[in-house]
Amino acid sequence: MSCGEYCVRVYLISLAWLWSVFFSVVAVADGMLPDTTVVVLYEEDGEATITVKNTDAAPELLHSVIENVPEDLEPLLIVTPPITRVEAGDTQLVRFISTLKQPLKTQRLKRVSFEGIPQARAADGATIGITLRQNLPLILHPKGLPRHQTPWELLRWERFAERLTVHNDSAYVVRLAPDVQLLPQGIQATLPRTYILPGEALVAKVDGALGDVAQVEIQPATVYGFSVDSYLAPVNADAR
Repeated sequence: MSCGEYCVRVYLISLAWLWSVFFSVVAVADGMLPDTTVVVLYEEDGEATITVKNTDAAPELLHSVIENVPEDLEPLLIVTPPITRVEAGDTQLVRFISTLKQPLKTQRLKRVSFEGIPQARAADGATIGITLRQNLPLILHPKGLPRHQTPWELLRWERFAERLTVHNDSAYVVRLAPDVQLLPQGIQATLPRTYILPGEALVAKVDGALGDVAQVEIQPATVYGFSVDSYLAPVNADAR
């Protein structure tokens, strides 16, 4: 692959990642607009809040729901109010309240969706509803755990034969684009999802032979959801 082709490919991957990070906020001109792209609940506070604005020109019902990721189904918090009417141009404070029965040992990942349900009256008197939904990550942060701004630096990348794995031995949730560049070859690998939970190891699908891969280039996201510069991490070759 030529340098020009490689640069274009990296640019397109980065652009797609940025789009996925910000899509929920900018996808629609009207509807419910959260004031942040990630919710963080610190255990010592017991709750977190987010402000959601109705940018539509008419009242909407705001429906807020906490969703589990498939790897963590334990209920850890509640949302209030779960549903409420928000007038046009007004804001609504939504609270996330911890229901922890045991202290957290690591960060935990949930998701929260905000659905705006506008209503319109059709000519025949029937009510027409069009729902607009935004979905954000929600991270629960343990009491006493330092706030790490670059947790992707704690990931451990290993190659054994033609198998590339990434290990998260830390207590932090790491969010990153699924597309990974292998260097010096410049070939692509793909992770099965956009997050790695504490204690997990994920296997990457590689488009070609690993060969003498020495580094991976990743596109991480900060705790607060913004994409940052790409990061180069070493690969431990022939790890067992």
